Order: sequence, then C-alpha cells, then structure tokens
Amino acid sequence: MLIMATVLTLLCSSARFLTPCRLQFWELTVCKRITWLSLSAQRCYTSDISSVDHLNSGLKRYRDLQRYFSRRLKKVYSRFSNIPDHSVVCGHHHVYFTEADGIYRMHKSELKPEQVLNLGQVPGEEEKTGLENEARTQRFGWTVQRIRLSPKEKHLAATLKCSHREELRCVIVRLGKTDFLPHKILTLEKVLSFEWATDEVLFYTTLEDLRSSSVFRLDLTSSECKITSVYEETQPDVFVEVALSTDRQILTINCNSRTSSELLLSDLTTSHLEPFVVQPRQPDLLYHVEHWRRQLIILTNTGPGQEYQVMQAPLSDPSMVSWVSLFTPDIGTTVKDMDVIGDHCVLVARMPVSELVLIVFPLINPKDAYIVELPSWACAIETKKPGLADQQNVLELLISSPVHPPVPYCLHLEKRLLLSGTGDESSPENQANFTTTRLEARSQDDTLVPVTLFHAVPVEGLRKAPLLVHVYGAYGRDLNMEFCPEKRLLLEQGWALAYCHIRGGGEQGLSWQRQGRVEGKHTGVKDLQACLHHLFSLGVSCPSLTALTACSAGAVPVGALCNRQPQLMRAITLQAPFLDVLGTMENPNLPLTLEDRDEWGDPLGNPKHRHVISSYCPLHNITPQHYPSMLLTAYSGDARVPLAGVLKYTQQLKKAIHTHFSRKSQSEHETAPNIVLNIQPGANHLGPEDFELMLEEKALELAFLYTELGLDPPQPPHKRRKGRQS
Repeated sequence: MLIMATVLTLLCSSARFLTPCRLQFWELTVCKRITWLSLSAQRCYTSDISSVDHLNSGLKRYRDLQRYFSRRLKKVYSRFSNIPDHSVVCGHHHVYFTEADGIYRMHKSELKPEQVLNLGQVPGEEEKTGLENEARTQRFGWTVQRIRLSPKEKHLAATLKCSHREELRCVIVRLGKTDFLPHKILTLEKVLSFEWATDEVLFYTTLEDLRSSSVFRLDLTSSECKITSVYEETQPDVFVEVALSTDRQILTINCNSRTSSELLLSDLTTSHLEPFVVQPRQPDLLYHVEHWRRQLIILTNTGPGQEYQVMQAPLSDPSMVSWVSLFTPDIGTTVKDMDVIGDHCVLVARMPVSELVLIVFPLINPKDAYIVELPSWACAIETKKPGLADQQNVLELLISSPVHPPVPYCLHLEKRLLLSGTGDESSPENQANFTTTRLEARSQDDTLVPVTLFHAVPVEGLRKAPLLVHVYGAYGRDLNMEFCPEKRLLLEQGWALAYCHIRGGGEQGLSWQRQGRVEGKHTGVKDLQACLHHLFSLGVSCPSLTALTACSAGAVPVGALCNRQPQLMRAITLQAPFLDVLGTMENPNLPLTLEDRDEWGDPLGNPKHRHVISSYCPLHNITPQHYPSMLLTAYSGDARVPLAGVLKYTQQLKKAIHTHFSRKSQSEHETAPNIVLNIQPGANHLGPEDFELMLEEKALELAFLYTELGLDPPQPPHKRRKGRQS
C-alpha cells in the first residue's frame, strides 16, 4: 500500500469526527493519491498578533440561527454515528481500536477489551490563547492519529496530535503476552511518519518547522533504547517520510520534492537494514515503489505525456536502466493510487469525466487487466492498510461521496468480484433519492473542465435551488469529496452541490496540474468562471442563490474570481484562506516559500512570474465594487495561513466596499455585503478537532449561507404522534 500523501493528509485532510463519543481513526494515508508530491501544500508565515478577541466582527447577526443549526447538525451527525471506518487494526492475537480516552485491544476469542494507552495519562500542553475575555490559559489534549503494530505484535507505536496545535508525539507501548498488561516504555517528540522494521526496530521521521528531513532508527532491547540517525536531507524543497510495503518485506525512505523523487530501500528479510538508493534523483522524475516476490513494482511518471504507468525491476538491480513496463493506462485515464495485494496490482483511476474505477491486473500476466466498475455515485475511495493477519488476496475499500456515507466493499482478486461488506449500500441512508451528475464545462481555451453535481430533483427543477460550489485547484490535489454530514443536510433541504475540478488540481492527471501552476494560474480562475456559467446555462440555480466555498489555497481562484466577476455569486465562505500570494512569495525567509516556487512562481527572480502573480493575487486586486458577502474563518495560531494575512485582506476589502458605496447616490438601491471575520483560537489549519467546537463552526457557516442567500431556515421532519393505546 502506498503512502503517497502522508503530510498532505495530516495538514490538509478535512476528516472530522462523526460522533462525539467515538473518535474516527485518523490514518495519515486516508487520502492516498498521486498527489504525494504536494507535500507542503499550505502556506506559512509569521504573525505578531497577540490578541484576537476584539477582531471578530459581524458575528452577532447569525447567533440565533447558528444555535438552531447547531441543534440540527447534532441530529444529523447522530444519524451517521455508526458509519463504517478502517479504525480497527488487526494483529495476530488481538484487534485494536480507538475510543475518546485512548487505545484498546480485545482478544479475538474474548469480548472484554483492555486499555492499551490512556490518553488522559499522556502529559498535555498549555498555551496562552491571547484572548481577552476568556481564560488565557488553555489545556490541550491528544487524539490518536495512527497506529502501527510490530511484526509479532510485541510493540505498538501510535502518534498523537495535540488539539489546537500541530504538535505530534509518538508513544511506544510494550504489549507483551496476553497475561501481561501493556505499558508505555517510551515517548518520542515531533514524530510524523513511522514504521516497524522488526519487533525491536522502529524507523521514523520528525517534523520541524513544517519540514521533514530527518530519519531516525529506534532500537529497543530489554535493557536500553538506542536512537541513531539514518538519513538527513539537505535540499530545502525535499520532504522525507518512511513507508512499509504491503507485504512488510521492504521499508522505503521516500524523499520527494514537488517535481522529483529519490527513494532509499531497506530489505527487511535480511539481517542488515542499511538503506540503499533505488534510483538517484533526476529532474521531473517521480516514482514510488511496492514489493512483490523480490521484484519492485514501480509507479512512475514515465508514461505518455509524463503521466503515470506501472513498471517493474528486480530488487537486486532497482535502478532505472532495469525498469520494464508492466501497464500503461489508456489516454485520458488517470492513475490516482496503487496497491499490490497478493499477486495482483490494483490501481485506483479516474476516467475522462472524473468517474472512479479500479483497474486490476495479475502481476504474472499484466495483459490480463480488467476494470472494476464502482457505484455511479462513488467519489472517494479509502483502501485499508492490511493488518498482520489479514487475507492477502482481498482488498478492503470504503467508498463514499460528499452525501453518501462510506460503504465497505471487498475486492476478491482471484474471483474478480467486488462485494459489499454490509449489503446496505442501497439503503435509504446511503442512496436516498439523490442524483450524481457528471458534467463538463468548456473553458475559454476550449478545455473541458469536469464538474460533479449532486441534486435531489431533476436538473430542470433546480432553477430556484440554492447552489453551493466547491473548488480547490492547487498542488495537484484532488478536490476533497469524502462524506460530510453537513453536505447531506443541505442536499436534503433542496440545495444543489457542485464540485468544480479546475486545473491546478490533480483530477485529470499530472498535465492537469501543470496547466494550472505558476504562469498557468489564470486557467484555474477561468475554469471556475466557465463552470459557473455552464451550471447557470443548464438551469442550475442563479447568481443570487449561489455561494462558493473553499479552504486554504482554494481561496486563490475564488478570491480572484470575486475581483473579476463578483456578480456571479452572492456569498463566499473561506476557511484558513490563502489570499496574499504575492506578499508571501516575495519573502524567501518564510517557511515553504522556496519549495512553493514550483507552484506559484518566483516573483523576486522572475519578472514574468511577478507580473502573473500580481494579475490574479486576491489581496492585490481588490477594487471598489460590489462584492459578495464573505465569511472568513481564521485561526490565531495557524502556521500556514496566520491571522495577519487574513486581517490585511479583510481590512482592504472593507475599505474598497466602503469606497464603492460612498460613490453611489441615495437613489441607487443596492444592499451592502456583509464581510464577516471569524477568528478562532488554536493552530489547527483545518479547524477544531473537538466535536462541539467543530459543530459550532459548521453551524455558523450554515447560518451565514442561509442569511446571505435570503433563505428560510430548514424545517425538521415532523414526527408522527403515537396514537392512544386501546
């Protein structure tokens, strides 16, 4: 199983708790995609803001409706509190799972769980929040991110994340025999990725200032714990992680920049574990490896158009001169992920109009490839990392969409069968009467841009429906389309939801990303504009009922379009928005700026890049005109999009709006937009992990959307009164 987006998922995933009592198991490779090169996808710069309580503005008008939606959302989340996930880890003797207070295990022949790790006993952290009207000191707890079992189930390692911070900690627990209670033996700070090589040896990387460049080896014995340095990356734009092959026979040190790869490999079947280079780094060469019968199965961008194909090389001679082609997808089919299960290779792929499929071929006979069709609504796939005792010829999947909760499936490779794990994929909660329509909008250069539309009534009946448009379009990342209960609520209340897969993202392959980066950033903005025009032309909603939503770098095309065509939408919600591209990229001393030049350009060293950035940067193109209403949510300690940049954008936007309305005569009736700044404490770029805080944030977004679009609050379904018993 590939670990292609470890840090991206850690920093950017929109996974949320679906129940306040049971934490979802946050496997860092949930969003495994070929965007594993988009390693530090979000911006970072410093802020000297010390107090934020007085900066929140315009929130009071939404409070009553926010409380209403908070109650509604609790009921919606409760409906989906028991959806399946891949949180259970199977060992040889026990199964392991997480609860709110820690990690538990249960013997396969018993029903009584025992606690392996108590999160309440892990020392927390305290931090000054900077708030004036609240307690200045806040204590932060821990949530489980990832669990790894050693080969013979002797040790467990788990990474914990500090709530409201991006601090990571790895705890090592000695499991011992079934008649001995587990106990913690070691804590490692700032651990990002980690894998067991043997029962006594753990390889891990650390995260320092948003960079992962060091690999360490932990050796455990009965008397001592020894830590040694294994690898140190010197290039500032290279991100390092460790990964274990599905068959657990090789461990790789993946050193990836946005445009090139270099992997080191340790053969775990030998007594020595010294890593050696697979293929030295070459410009524009991307690759990742899996293992099968002393062969390396290599996913690399050496296919037509520099897209991904599958190749093979002997473990004894892994360099590029020995690579032999195994499988090349058809033109227009984009490989998103690869797993090697038993004697088969399984590819997650997108077809030309963005449908997800599985492509399977036997490694012994790659020409015998076949396509496994998925449900028409499938938009996101999570493959399960096999446990120590899992079958080797079955791939477990969770398939979902923004409005369809995850459904477990099992792909039986020998039988060529994809079977539902529960048989309830056609239940009302999973299917209801929703329609998934895949469209294509023609951009200004005649490029067809995929759009995924979710709706509850036929398209011809959507003219008066409110529309929420989602967009990202950066770093080669696919737009997140995993299940969100609040999206389900909107669809049930008559909204239409559109997901615009603009250039700069990864939906259509590496060329799709290349077309939308650096000097091509304008294409993403034009694509978004074309998507809106196409939806309106089909009779889907209208500008006065349309809202756009984006997070982080997705705010760039949204903000640019607001400056150019503000009449196309009525409201905007932005979370941790990146809005000052020019100012950020002009400062080479900021973290991530150097490596981000491949995405945004170098305005200091390249005048053309500066001109291009200046022409679309949301902050630097604000002009006096009528803007849509905006809700900007920022986090006081966010290292990627700190408060200072969001404040600067908000202040300039309000000034431009004031100038615009001061020029208008009293006879011209035009309602001023509401620019709402919602500042929350904490450093989590994705927002709060605490269920109640997350719920309040989502409720505010819904209250804002309903208010600004002039919609009546949705009415809860009426319950039938029970008749009197006779």
